[in-house]
Amino acid sequence: MNTNKPLYLIDGSGFIFRAYHALPPLTRKSDGTPVGAVYGFCNILLRVLEEAGNAYIAVIFDTAKKTFRNDIYKEYKANRPPAPEDLVPQFPLVRDACEAFGVPYFELDGYEADDLIATYTRIATERNIEVRIISSDKDLMQLIRDGVTMVDPIKFETIGEEKMLKKFAVTDPRKIIDVQAMSGDSVDNVPGVPGIGPKTAAALLEEFGDLEGILQNAEKIPQKKRRENLIEFADLARISKQLVMLADDAPVPGDLDTLDDYYYDHDRLMTFLNDNEFTRLANRIERKFGTSDSHYYDISNDNAEETSEEKQVDTYYELVTDIQQLQNYCKASKQQGIIAVDTETNSITPAQADLVGISLCVEPGKACYIPLGHKGKPAQGSLLDDPEPQSQDEIQQLSPKDVFAELNLILEDPAILKVGHNLKYDIQMLERFGAKVAPYDDTIVLSYVLDGSQHSHSLDNLCRDYFDHENIQYKSIVGTGQSQKTLDEVTPQEVLNYAAEDADMTRRLYDQLKPRITAEKMAGVYETLDRPLVAILAEMESNGILVDQSILKDLTDRFHGKIDKLAIKIYDQAGQEFNIGSPKQVGEILFDQMGLEGGKKTRSGAWSTSADLLEDLADQGHEIVKDILAWRQLSKLVSTYTEALARQTHSETGRIHTSFTQTITSTGRLSSTDPNLQNIPIRTEEGREIRKAFVPAEGHSLLCIDYSQVELRLVAHMAGIEKLKKAFYDGVDIHSLTASEVFGIPIDELTPERRRAAKAINFGIIYGISGYGLGRQLNIDPKEAKDYIDLYFERFPELKTFMEETKDFARQHGYVETLFGRKCYVPEIKSSNYNQRSFGERQAINAPLQGTAADIMKKAMIGIDRYFKAHDVKAKMLLQVHDELIFEVPDSDLESVSKIVKEIMETVIELDVPLIADVGVGQNWDEAH
Repeated sequence: MNTNKPLYLIDGSGFIFRAYHALPPLTRKSDGTPVGAVYGFCNILLRVLEEAGNAYIAVIFDTAKKTFRNDIYKEYKANRPPAPEDLVPQFPLVRDACEAFGVPYFELDGYEADDLIATYTRIATERNIEVRIISSDKDLMQLIRDGVTMVDPIKFETIGEEKMLKKFAVTDPRKIIDVQAMSGDSVDNVPGVPGIGPKTAAALLEEFGDLEGILQNAEKIPQKKRRENLIEFADLARISKQLVMLADDAPVPGDLDTLDDYYYDHDRLMTFLNDNEFTRLANRIERKFGTSDSHYYDISNDNAEETSEEKQVDTYYELVTDIQQLQNYCKASKQQGIIAVDTETNSITPAQADLVGISLCVEPGKACYIPLGHKGKPAQGSLLDDPEPQSQDEIQQLSPKDVFAELNLILEDPAILKVGHNLKYDIQMLERFGAKVAPYDDTIVLSYVLDGSQHSHSLDNLCRDYFDHENIQYKSIVGTGQSQKTLDEVTPQEVLNYAAEDADMTRRLYDQLKPRITAEKMAGVYETLDRPLVAILAEMESNGILVDQSILKDLTDRFHGKIDKLAIKIYDQAGQEFNIGSPKQVGEILFDQMGLEGGKKTRSGAWSTSADLLEDLADQGHEIVKDILAWRQLSKLVSTYTEALARQTHSETGRIHTSFTQTITSTGRLSSTDPNLQNIPIRTEEGREIRKAFVPAEGHSLLCIDYSQVELRLVAHMAGIEKLKKAFYDGVDIHSLTASEVFGIPIDELTPERRRAAKAINFGIIYGISGYGLGRQLNIDPKEAKDYIDLYFERFPELKTFMEETKDFARQHGYVETLFGRKCYVPEIKSSNYNQRSFGERQAINAPLQGTAADIMKKAMIGIDRYFKAHDVKAKMLLQVHDELIFEVPDSDLESVSKIVKEIMETVIELDVPLIADVGVGQNWDEAH
């Protein structure tokens, strides 16, 4: 072996489990074989190979059989549960993956992978070969020393001797084994010494030298319990040391010399990847290492033939400071029929942002940045009204008027496709200068439609995923902390590469993502639902909703008054003043001082004061707890809403401009942030008071139209529940029907309580509610509640069938589908953890319903927007809150707009039940709802 090349030892077994738990379930469509862990393993292995370069590489596996440690201590690893059922068939496939990549792998009965890694490490260091152990397993840290480091397989951070000593708080690497021996390991069932954790162990070792020195001097230790435990469990401590100490003298199953000259067979690797349907990974390898099928390729050779798109592209970024340069890009976009666009601003909130510059990319690798609003003395004009220079340097930038005279022709050209990443933001910035961006594609939306909530769709994350490329970070341009600047305070030259790269990588991503839309049959969701919504959401954000500041101020004052009165009352009952906002102090008052029963402690030893626990105590009649809950609720309303909304109101428009995001939820629902207007409470009087602050412009009214019981109607349609379908068509009150069916009482004899109980069951069932959860809602015994659920399924057997079939589909595919074909991923359904798996099952039941409801709403919004524009309707769509749309409508058009919006919403899809949209009108949101 060449001693100048390092040896990479890969903890294969650790890779498998880390990949299994980190990634959502994945199965081969051809036969249903689970392959998620295999896919993750291949990704990590490929990254190691790329990182390792010209090195020796081997993967080490456990054999899942008993080892010599079980002879020392038969309870060793006895607590470990068996491997998850869907992981077991992936073990041999992972070994097949190693063979396909051409990477040697070793395993040995009677020894753990860690022992083989220790043995190969010893052999290599004896030959003066540097060793890098690819693992995050703390047990392997005892091997770290001069010439031996560990590398985290996900972050690829190197852990050397200095970091390792700091982690274990010791000064000598040899003491790590003693720390592990005394502190034990509950996962591996290493007993250790009770009451001795890593910090205590490290402190004892500093005083007494090593484990044996501690045990021999145990009687000198002043802490009674610690002294007694060390004396009583001395033998277990010595056994524990034998268990944690790695055996570096294992009989090696393969010689290190066999690792020389690593190659892989392209055809064999592609066959393995294609057989397991890892198309994306296969494309990535072919991009990076070539597509030829002749002979072998050295995957680690930095001088390998540059056949991938990424290596063929010569990156060229330029600063555009004269009009001819810009005209050249516009001309190229006409020739190519496509251009990627990105805007650079001085704020992440569109309503608060100023345009600083624009970046463009026509073809991969060639991009430009057009500075427009950088501070300083403008050579040819800028966005700034202040003509005075703010820096010593003269800023070379074009005038916005000249730029948009050229650029708007491109942005509006129907023959040129505009591509952006989170284009909703860019549209708002560009439209300030008269631009109408169409047609367009959005790579963040493309990625979301394809992969749902399986991963982040940020540009940085997608570039890492598709190109193994780390983008220039914003903070590296503007700085951090007190010295941080805004982008307009940085010179154009400093921003050039950062801005141009965004456009360039967006253009490259488009080439990767758009073909998948057709290939994976997601064009219906993308083209008819999510893509058209981008421009609509941009317009809604720009519209904003008017806020009456006087109402917010009055509410803040009134809520503060109530909060102060509650505080005095709480102090009186507690007999002392304390910080009501401190969970720790509340727990001490309730359970230590007042001695209330029913308290529970958290892992940290503090009393829990969770909302559920306090509500239970309040139900038992404890007045102080009721008051604390009321204090908390009012305090949250002030901090989250009345005061926050006042701050977030735009100083010029007088409106709140929330941001709608369509690429986060697993079901396709929109979310609202900065501020979140979808979570304003409406079931309390105080929450409804907050909605009164949202008002229309003068001469207008707010129009609120919301779908009535849309998810119940969808469950009747999707599950084919004949009784419910008939009830909806006949206009029968659905909750009364349910109460009659479940409780066996004629509808005309039902009490309000029975109807309320049926309503809780109706909505609880579609969220997979348990007997315990329903019992808590209805304040009845969980067994009685479960009986109600069982009766429900007896009366509506189609629902039970629908639920079981939906869960089976989710277990097989890892996702469920809406009526429109959107994939809602539910990785938790295959979890080995019971609670997570149960959560996944509930998600699988609800996601098709909630997701279809979200898709229906999107389709309605698109239809309404098209009608408004086609007929020049002056009404504005302002907000979307779950099943509700809010419009600002001129009073003269209220009747006609209400009628057409209701009609569009009710006819957007044909179901076995009627869709009903309820109309409300008012001079504030609460009144209209």
